[in-house]
Amino acid sequence: QVQLVESGGGLVQAGGSLRLSCAASGIIFPIDTLSWYRQAPGKQRELVASITRGGSINYVDSVKGRFTISRDNAKNTVSLQMNSLKPEDTAVYYCHADSSWIDCWGQGTQVIVSS
Repeated sequence: QVQLVESGGGLVQAGGSLRLSCAASGIIFPIDTLSWYRQAPGKQRELVASITRGGSINYVDSVKGRFTISRDNAKNTVSLQMNSLKPEDTAVYYCHADSSWIDCWGQGTQVIVSS
């Protein structure tokens, strides 16, 4: 059974940094796309960043220049380096794995940015 486990969330002041990590276990075949989503209270879940197995990357406009996504295909991990955090980045952040054989979510990790 495939599982995604996030870590690295927490409370940080505006302008600070956090690094989120996601480790996948039970992987049978390569994962095409690994992504980070977030969901703030009262809002819909949104895609923050995604990275393909080949290294193609996309970011939502609001995090461009501040967040960096990376992955280690050998270890089946994906990370999100978040710099210059803003209060509006406060949300639960979810890791997501997408391939022809899998569509899996992690349990989420809370990020709170205080002003």
